Order: sequence, then structure tokens, then C-alpha cells
Amino acid sequence: MMDVSRLTETDGGLARMHGATAATRKDHPAVRLPDENGRFTTLSHGELDHRSARVAGWFHAQGISKGERVLLCAPNSTVFVLAYLALHRIGAVIVLANPAYTDAELRHLYIDSGARAAILPDDRELDTPLWVSAEQALPAGDPVPAVWAGPDDPAVLAYTSGTTGIPKGVVLTQANLYSSIRAVLAAWRWSARDVLVHALPLSHQHGLGGLHATLLAGSTAVLLPHFDPAEFTAHVVESRATVLFGVPAIYRRLLAEPDQLTTLARVRPRLVVSGSAPLDAADCVALGEVFGQIPLERYGTTESGLNVANPYAGERCPGTVGLPLPGVRLRLLEDSEIAVAGPQVFPRYWNRPETSEEAFTEDGFFRTGDLGEFDRHSGHLRISGRKKELIISGGLNVYPREVELAIEAHPDVAEAGVAGVASARWGEEVTAWVVPRPGTRPDEAGLLAHVAARLAKYKCPKHIHLVPDLPRNSMGKLMRRALGAKNQ
Repeated sequence: MMDVSRLTETDGGLARMHGATAATRKDHPAVRLPDENGRFTTLSHGELDHRSARVAGWFHAQGISKGERVLLCAPNSTVFVLAYLALHRIGAVIVLANPAYTDAELRHLYIDSGARAAILPDDRELDTPLWVSAEQALPAGDPVPAVWAGPDDPAVLAYTSGTTGIPKGVVLTQANLYSSIRAVLAAWRWSARDVLVHALPLSHQHGLGGLHATLLAGSTAVLLPHFDPAEFTAHVVESRATVLFGVPAIYRRLLAEPDQLTTLARVRPRLVVSGSAPLDAADCVALGEVFGQIPLERYGTTESGLNVANPYAGERCPGTVGLPLPGVRLRLLEDSEIAVAGPQVFPRYWNRPETSEEAFTEDGFFRTGDLGEFDRHSGHLRISGRKKELIISGGLNVYPREVELAIEAHPDVAEAGVAGVASARWGEEVTAWVVPRPGTRPDEAGLLAHVAARLAKYKCPKHIHLVPDLPRNSMGKLMRRALGAKNQ
């Protein structure tokens, strides 16, 4: 049993913690990923520690000091990892930015955070006095020791996705980051022998968590800059991966590649993790046949890190995200909104005191904005949708995910998205956009009859549109607000 009282003991911050790891795992491979020339290269834990100390020395010489913000916008690469560790080393607050963001989005993050410097792709422009290329070898100076970082010191400024409005800066402290990943290391039995492979952006908590686990455990991570089924499979085989991270969109593409599945079935990693979006139950079963285990689904938010997961050893329930991880307290509020508390939960939004206050209950639980329910048989948490995405049709509440699951139970449906469309009669009409399985073309009447046999009449879509794909963000989350813009 993990001692949850130690979850907030950060031992001086990530750079110091990795320095201790590197001292005992100096020559062990830490990360394999593209360098500034696009060539895959492997860096040991010792090399990471030494090279990041030199990069930190250069930033220090430019006047960047503890507590100052630096925008980091780079793909999965040696540049990202070295810059990330270097900025931790001098105690800077890292403002994470997805390289897919537009110039306008990057400008908002830069101005809102008050960043002193930016690491950017060469084709991006910001009015910043200190600009560093994300496509060339990072400048280096004299190595500097890692500053001491306390548990309440800000470590990362992570912005929300902005799918429901202007992105908000989420202040994540040292304790927030490390309590979350320590809980995962214990719950998932992570060891120095593990090899992780994933193609998730390090600018997002899901992908970044894998790097944190690697740095703390002294294990190895293969971090791909983008997902390609053949390339992903080749790296899994070559590295003899023991852990895979992915989102449903990635696993769905793998299931469409029989040759890759045959190869992956011979590897049998000990742990296959899925998160950031719901995994279809049929896909879950199919993946179980490939890997010899159904994926371990988990749940977290930008503001609260990783909170809930299906058990590593024990019953995993498709369609649920499991039970609270060590240190996490969880409850459902009166309107079924999921609320969490614990050392993983952020203290505040950046420069938004009123929004920060509204985000917490009177007794300190964070209101996630997600709706959930507990499975009657297993007690596991099931995500039923977003509070702001709730459809109110004819005065009755309709949860989009419940309708999507009913539609996706049809054999000709690959995936479905459901949202409310303004209606003079109903207030909102339940409307669905459906991606057919290859080689099929289900008709609207047949789909409506299929759903009507499973759900109450008021939950059934008034209209169903067939589309080639659904709008999703970089982590595979369905962007419901964009559904109405799909071709009908």
C-alpha cells in the first residue's frame, strides 16, 4: 500500500529528482525521439542531466530566473525534453503550447502568461526579446546546479484547450505534478525496466505524464512526434515496449490495420493505457484480443492531473474509467458533476481569482465540469458527458454520450457525435452525426429505429447525418461545438 502522506514530497523539484535518478542510471537509455535534424536518437539519463544543465546555464546567463515564465512550443523532440528539463533546473515556469496552435493562439498564451522568452518553430513569430529556435540545437552555457523548488512553487502553466471559450492558464505546482505521477508509478507498478512508447504531444498532460514517469523511475520512453500505424508498430517491436499510451483515435486506426495488429500481437506489452476520450466498448474487446488484456482506461483533467483509473491487477470494466488513484478523493455533486480533491489538484487559474473561486466547492473540491455515475456492479466511475454539453430538449436533460453509445451499438456505425441544435419547438433538438463503418451506408430511418429500441423517446435524435469523420482536437477529444459545421 502506498504511503499517500509522501505524495507531496517533491525532493526539490523535477530536475533534482532526475539528477538523483541519473546518478544511478547514468548509462541507461532515457528517451528515444527525433533530434533537431529529425533523426531518431537515444539519450541516456546521464546525458539528459548533463546536457540540460548546460542549456539551463545559457538561459540563466540571459537573465531567466526562478518563477519567470517561458513559452515552450515544440514537437516531441530532444529540443523539447532538454528545454523542459533545463527550465525546471533554473526554476522557471514552463508555459506549454501545442505546435498545432495558430499564431493568434500562441500570442494569447504568451501575453496572458507574461512570458519572458519563447522557444518556437522557425516559422512562428512573437514580439519577444528572447527567441529560441525549436528546430536547431539549443544554445548551451556553463552547467548550473538545479535550484531548490518547494512543493508549492509553480512548475508548469498549462492552458485549457479552449473548446468552450478562451483558454485559461492552469497553475500546476511541483506537488501537483509529482503527486499525480507518483500515484501512477505505484498503481501501475512502473519500474526502471519499463519501456514506454507513445505518439502523444508532450505539450499535453497525457503525453507529458509518460515523460515524468520515465524521469522519476529511470526507465525508457520512445516518444514519436506523430502517429503512423506502421512506424508506431515498428518502434513497439524494436524497443520491446512494455507500456503503451494512446487515445481511442490511435487505437481505432491500429484496429483498421490487420498487418500491424498481427505484429503487435507478438509483443504483448504488460500495460496498454487509453485516455483523453471514451473508448468504444467494441474496440476495447477487439484490442483485448490483440494484446491479451483490455486497455486500462483512465481519467484526468488539465486542472487535476490523473485522478481515476481501472486497476492494473483486477477487473477492468469497459466503458468505465475505474477507481480513484492514491491520494485522490472523488464524489458526485447533486447534478452528477464529478468533483475531486487531493494533492494532484491545481490551486488556481492564472490571474483569474473569480474563476478560480467558482471552480471549487466550499469544502475545496474541484468542479471538473464532467458528469459521471458509478457502475452499479463494479463501483467504477463512468463518464456520461460534459456539464456544458448537456442537451435540454423539451425541458428534459439528455446526456450526449449516452445517445452516442446507443448509436455506436449499431453494427454499421464506426463512431457517433451528438449535440443539441437550437429549435423553436424543443429549445434544443438532439442531433447526431455518424461515421459509417467502411463499406456500409446505414440509413437514417434504420438508425433512428435502432436508437428508439434502446432509449426513451425524448433522448432519441431528431436528425442523423452521415459524415466521413468527426471534429476532434489534437488529443482525440470530440469537439461538439464544431459538429454543427459538419457537412450535412
